[in-house]
Amino acid sequence: MKDVGFDNQKYLTMQSAQIKERIAQFGGKLYLEFGGKLFDDYHASRVLPGFAPDSKLRMLQQLQDDVEIVIAINAADIEKNKVRGDLGITYDDDVLRLIDIFRGLNLFVGSVVLTRYNGQAAADAFLKRLTALGIRCYRHYPIAGYPSNIPHIVSDEGLGKNDYIETSHSLIVVTAPGPGSGKMATCLSQLYHDYKRGVAAGYAKFETFPIWNLPLKHPVNLAYEAATADLNDVNMIDPFHLEAYGTTAVNYNRDVEIFPVLNAIFEKIQGQSPYKSPTDMGVNMAGNCIVDDAVCCAASRLEILRRYYTACVERLQGKCEEETVRKLELVMKQGGVTPDICPAVSAALVKAEATAGPAGAMVLPDGTVVTGKTSDTLGAASALLLNALKSLGGIADHFELISSQVLEPVCRLKTQYLGHKNPRLHTDEVLMALTISALTNPLAELAQQQLPKLRGCDAHFTVVLSDVDEKQLRQLGILVSCEARYETKKLYHK
Repeated sequence: MKDVGFDNQKYLTMQSAQIKERIAQFGGKLYLEFGGKLFDDYHASRVLPGFAPDSKLRMLQQLQDDVEIVIAINAADIEKNKVRGDLGITYDDDVLRLIDIFRGLNLFVGSVVLTRYNGQAAADAFLKRLTALGIRCYRHYPIAGYPSNIPHIVSDEGLGKNDYIETSHSLIVVTAPGPGSGKMATCLSQLYHDYKRGVAAGYAKFETFPIWNLPLKHPVNLAYEAATADLNDVNMIDPFHLEAYGTTAVNYNRDVEIFPVLNAIFEKIQGQSPYKSPTDMGVNMAGNCIVDDAVCCAASRLEILRRYYTACVERLQGKCEEETVRKLELVMKQGGVTPDICPAVSAALVKAEATAGPAGAMVLPDGTVVTGKTSDTLGAASALLLNALKSLGGIADHFELISSQVLEPVCRLKTQYLGHKNPRLHTDEVLMALTISALTNPLAELAQQQLPKLRGCDAHFTVVLSDVDEKQLRQLGILVSCEARYETKKLYHK
């Protein structure tokens, strides 16, 4: 059982109460911009052990009678078929996926707004598709001089030319399939239109990281810098907060840079700004729910290390700039992070040296480290997976979970009939073989029952994994990292 450093129930209670207070502050209506992932927030669950990946959704469910969701999507992203890297689907398809998920949780999706709409053909087709599905749609347009030309922005020719999104609830959650979708501009547009209609409304921002009431160089906040190293996000002390209140608070560069502009827009729309600092705009209570700082620090340092290994692999693949790796090395130095903090790293390297081939190692929930090596029938990932299941099930190493009489014909099938050059079984094929073996082998069935225990375990490999193996291990919840080198010198590795 992994140590817990975060009280999730306390978070749900405090966060809901904080949002209700903010709604009341503005007279009964609040536009809440949701940054980051509204659900499946696995980064937060990794650096704050005890944080549930769906915490934000569960918090909204506690407020569901007040909640209305508006999904923003940039029309230019529709036009260029922008794809979510984590899911492999386009932003417009993701809008439909999000609507289905929200509705499945009894959360009301009021509408979809296309931001930066400029008559794009693909955007028009998507609007037509949404309308046919019975979903209300609105258009927001590019505004010349945004965000610096405040007199023009806050005018009928600026925000005023956008469609007014009709809403019926007190908490309007503005979310999106990804960054750059225009969530903040949507909120500002609504504030302008509401003010002209005499409707009292306010704006707040909900982002989990960086955590404003943790130290600037706290490992949890450094882990956020590591996660956004490719975006050039930098944590910093909020100078506006320090000046206004005489206390330090942590924010990040983009919010600090845009705050004077936002402040001026608030003053122009409503006569005065409700906020004295960008930190004031936030409603995040996560920092108040850390119950074991040491556990969260340790988890965050491991996350920084994983981010570093991932960036090194992506640099090898041409997907990452050298500058990103250098920045991660700096974050590691600031957080006191070295490969030694993860026992799987050294264990994998030692195993590879001893066997003269690719190897892997995994840290099990009780701290036990198991290894796996490449063989004629199994890759390192597959061998490690089986060895981990054996260890978790208390099965002696000499027992076979999958008979060689099963493995060898499958390997022949791959090379002789399916055209594969590599006969070794990938993790998905091993799991299928294990399932079949479980019908007649009680030990295989026992091993299969251990699969849920792998979630959250760290595993490290001495070569870059195949896409199949990496995807399968991640689906099992295993936290994977690899050395930035390939098993062979081939140029094509798919």
